[in-house]
Amino acid sequence: MIGVFDSGIGGLTVVRELTRQLPGYDFVYFGDTARTPYGTKSPETVIEYALQDTAFLVEKGARLVVMACNTASSVATDHLRKQFDVPIFDVITPAVQRAATESKTGRIGVIGTRATVNSDIYPRKIGEIDPRIKVYSAPCPLLVPLVEEGWMKKPETTMIVKKYLHPLKVKQIDTLILGCTHYPLLAEIIQRKIGKHVRIIDSSIGVVRSVKDFLKDNPAIDSQMSRDGESHLFVSDVTAQFDRIARTTLKRNRTLENVKLMAS
Repeated sequence: MIGVFDSGIGGLTVVRELTRQLPGYDFVYFGDTARTPYGTKSPETVIEYALQDTAFLVEKGARLVVMACNTASSVATDHLRKQFDVPIFDVITPAVQRAATESKTGRIGVIGTRATVNSDIYPRKIGEIDPRIKVYSAPCPLLVPLVEEGWMKKPETTMIVKKYLHPLKVKQIDTLILGCTHYPLLAEIIQRKIGKHVRIIDSSIGVVRSVKDFLKDNPAIDSQMSRDGESHLFVSDVTAQFDRIARTTLKRNRTLENVKLMAS
């Protein structure tokens, strides 16, 4: 079983991609809706939450875990890999690799939560690939709450996206990394406001492709993955809003199960 966790609903974009690229594989998802957003929390708190989330998924039978949260990926990846004896995938590395490869001008933009941007993880990783690439980052703290609230089509959201993207437009970027798995749910607005000439990098697509390649190259682990077409969605707080967005994102009805995680 493939495990996926996020601070809220954004990780459902990874689940959606999983069902597209790896149809038939079983997965278990945990959305920490009671404690969202992670992007405003301290690194220590995010690490603690990520450890709890992963422990829950492993307890439910996950043999591989995807951190469908850029904030957690930026500060907790090494901690999870030391703590758990299962493959751990972060959403940052695949997005960085694709952006560095596809940028023609070497001017890459990144949008994410404050925690992700403050970690400098994207400039650091891109610099390791090609130090000549210039990376411009913009924190977008309001976008996660707007998505969680279901305001994807509100004019206020469009205005906020435009304001956040303006500094990156001025830098004449040719590639934009969506540094949060919530942001693909705003992809249409983001593309419109950043300009059609800018290539959008959706981290959910890249991380699932990495999982798919990993399973192909590691048949022993792949053989441990159940393929009954089952999926389980757990959240730490069930709301009608989350249920509605889950159905819209996944294009099918799913039962949400409520679970409270105990502090470690």
